[in-house]
Amino acid sequence: MRLADGANVISGDLPSSRTTVVEVPLGAGESLGSGVARYSSLREVRDRIAVALDGSDEPAIVIGGDCGVELAAVEHVLRTRDDPPAVVWLDAHPDLGALTDRPRAFCGTVARAIVGDGADGLSADPALPPSRFVAAGTRSIDDDEQEYVDAHGIPVILCDALGAGAIADAVAATGATRVYVHIDLDVLDPAEIGGLADPQPFGVALPALVAELRELVARFPLAGAGITMFAPDSLDGAGGDLPTILRLLSALTAPEPAAA
Repeated sequence: MRLADGANVISGDLPSSRTTVVEVPLGAGESLGSGVARYSSLREVRDRIAVALDGSDEPAIVIGGDCGVELAAVEHVLRTRDDPPAVVWLDAHPDLGALTDRPRAFCGTVARAIVGDGADGLSADPALPPSRFVAAGTRSIDDDEQEYVDAHGIPVILCDALGAGAIADAVAATGATRVYVHIDLDVLDPAEIGGLADPQPFGVALPALVAELRELVARFPLAGAGITMFAPDSLDGAGGDLPTILRLLSALTAPEPAAA
C-alpha cells in the first residue's frame, strides 16, 4: 500500500490531461507453479499497461508501484522498431534474479524477464539483447545476478563513477541509438529521499544523477522511462520527497536551459 500511495502522490503533481491511470487487481494473485509470487495478478497488470501504451508513438514515463511495471513498458518500446534501445537500469539492485523452485518476488527478477529469461507469460516478447542492458548505481548484487552479469559482460557503473557522463558513454558502447531509462528511487542515497521501502546506503547523490540524466538524453533520444519504488511512510510526509522526484522527471524530459 505504501507503493500505491507513492504512485498516487506523484500522479497528483503530473498534468492530468497527459496522465493515464492503470488500475491494478486488488487480489494478491497466485504463483500457479510459475516460480513468480503473485503471478496471476502480475500478468493482469502487464496486459493492462500494454493496452494503455498501445498505439502511442511518444515516449511514455511509467510510474510504479514496484519495478515489475517495467516489463510491459520496455516491451512496448521493443515493438516500435527493429533496433532495440539500450536499457539503463538505475537501481541499487540489478533485478536479474533467476527463477527458483520457490516463488520469488517479480520485482527482483524483472530485468531478467526483460532480457527474455523469465516465466512463461512474464518474459519479454521480443526480448532485449543482454548486450543492450546497462546497470548503474548498483551496489547490492546476489550471487545468481553476479553470475549473469559476468556471463553476459553487462556493464555495471558504480555510484562513485556517476556525474560525469559515464552512463551516456556506456550506452554509446552498446551501439544503441535510443535509450530507455529505469529509475528505482533506491538508486539514490537515503540522505536524498526518505520514501524508500528498502533503502541502501552509499547511493547516488541527486545532483550527480540529474547530471547523468541530462547528459544521457542530450546524446540519445528517450524511448521511454520508468520511475518506481516510491514508498512514503505517510501521505503527509510524502510531499517532502516530491521535489526530488520532479527534478528527475525534469531531467528526463526538459532540455537543459541555455547559458546566459
